[in-house]
Amino acid sequence: MSNTQQTVTVTDGFVPVIDLSTRKDPEARAAIAEAIGGALRSSGFFIVVGHGLSPELVDRMFTTTNAFFKLPEDEKDLVASRPGVSGYRRAGGTLARSLDRQTPPDLCETYAAHVTGELSDEARGRLGDQWASWTHRNVWPDNPAGFRAAWQDYMAAMSELAADLMRLFALALDLDEDFFDDKFDHHGSSVAVNYYPPQLTPPLPGQLRRGPHTDFGSLTILYQEDDRGGLQVLQDEDTWRDVAAIPNSFVVNIGDLMALWTGGRWVSTMHRVANPAHGDTTSRLTIPFFYLPNHDASIEPMRPFTDSPAVERFDTVTVSEWVSRKVQKIFT
Repeated sequence: MSNTQQTVTVTDGFVPVIDLSTRKDPEARAAIAEAIGGALRSSGFFIVVGHGLSPELVDRMFTTTNAFFKLPEDEKDLVASRPGVSGYRRAGGTLARSLDRQTPPDLCETYAAHVTGELSDEARGRLGDQWASWTHRNVWPDNPAGFRAAWQDYMAAMSELAADLMRLFALALDLDEDFFDDKFDHHGSSVAVNYYPPQLTPPLPGQLRRGPHTDFGSLTILYQEDDRGGLQVLQDEDTWRDVAAIPNSFVVNIGDLMALWTGGRWVSTMHRVANPAHGDTTSRLTIPFFYLPNHDASIEPMRPFTDSPAVERFDTVTVSEWVSRKVQKIFT
C-alpha cells in the first residue's frame, strides 16, 4: 500500500478526506501533498481530519457566535457593517453576482472580521486604496461575553493551519515548500460566518441559502455543523454533490485566484448551499476562514496555461486588484 493510500480515506471520490495527523513526518508529508494535489486537480475540494485544531476552541467559536445570531435584531444592529467598519450584515449579499448571475438575495446573515481589523487607522490606511474589506476596522459586540476573544483566537489558529496547507500546496506543485511564504507574511485574511435562519416561509424561485459561486481568493477552510449539511459542489455541468459533514473536520477548497496562480492546473469549483427540506425549520451556521495573500502581492501565473476555457490569462495581477473587483460585484 502506498503512503498516499495510508494517509487518505476516500468517503466520496470527488471530495476526499485527507488525514493531516502525520504531516510532520517527511514521507507522510509528501504523500499528503500528493493527495491534496490530486483533489485540487479534480474537484478543488477536500476534507481534512487530524488537523490538530483544538475542539474546545472550535466549540467556543461556534457556541459564542451562534448565540450572537440569536440576539434581537436591534441588538445585532449595534455592530452592523458600515463604511470602513466590518461586522454584522442582515443580508449576506448575493454571491452568484460575483459570476455575473442574477438571483434573489441569499437567505443568509453574516458577521465578518479581519486579521488586519485590529491595526491602527494609520496602518490600515497603508493597505491600499482599492475597495477591499481588509482595510476595515473590526467592531465587536459586548454580548455574548467572550465573542471578541473567541474570534481572535480562532483567526490566529486558522492562520497557522492555512499557512501549513499552503506549504503542502507548494510541495504538491513540485515547488520549494516555502514558495508561498513571502506572499502571506502580512496577509489580509478574514472570518465571515454565515448564519442561515430558519425558513418559515417558502423561498423565492431560484433563491437559496447561498447561491452558486466560486470563492475568489486562494484558500478557504470551512467549519460546518456535524449534523446539518447543505454544502453542495458542482460536478460536471449539472450534478450537485453533497459534501459530507464529518465530526471534527474542515472542508478546504481553493478559489479563483489560486486556480489562476497555478495556470489552471488546479480548479476553483462552483458550489452552493441548498435550502433545507420542506418543513425543516432549523437554523444552520458555518464558519469559513478565507486565507488571502498580502494585498500588494503580485501574482504571476505558472506557465504554460492549461487549455481550459475557464482559465483567465494574465501576466501579473495584484491581490488588491483581483479581490476588490470580485467584492464590488457582490455588494453593488
